[in-house]
Amino acid sequence: MEEPFLEIVKEHQGIMHKVCAMYVDEAEDRQDLFQEILIQLWKAYPRFRGDSKISTWMYRVALNTAISHFRKEKRKPIKASLENSNLQLADIPYDYEYEEKLKILKNAIQHLSKVERAIMMLYLEDKDYEEIADTVGITQNYVRVKMNRIRNKLKKILTKQ
Repeated sequence: MEEPFLEIVKEHQGIMHKVCAMYVDEAEDRQDLFQEILIQLWKAYPRFRGDSKISTWMYRVALNTAISHFRKEKRKPIKASLENSNLQLADIPYDYEYEEKLKILKNAIQHLSKVERAIMMLYLEDKDYEEIADTVGITQNYVRVKMNRIRNKLKKILTKQ
């Protein structure tokens, strides 16, 4: 059971990194959240029945963990650091202009609700409405409605900046 799980995590670890980056700003906090998502995926793995794509299942677990982590962190007065972290992130060079645009977009997305953020992140990952609906747990029609509202919100936010 461990080996297939590790293969899945290696293949789809980008999902976990993207969720962490969407919900947490500080590197230490991203590492904490990454570890928490990994733990939750491991706990949930025996119950994965294959009713959906593995990536959809991972997004759902990661998003639920991120939202729960966010709620817990809001209540914590002191943050603990990870001294002995073995996480190794790939060193991928970025186009600075593209990175700046992403920062502006991420800042605008931070003004959205948690559900809207999840929908937008999946949309930016080129997930179709069916997969977004399955991951978030709403209907496809509601995803379409939410996407229109999210686009309008983002336009207003970005024009104010």
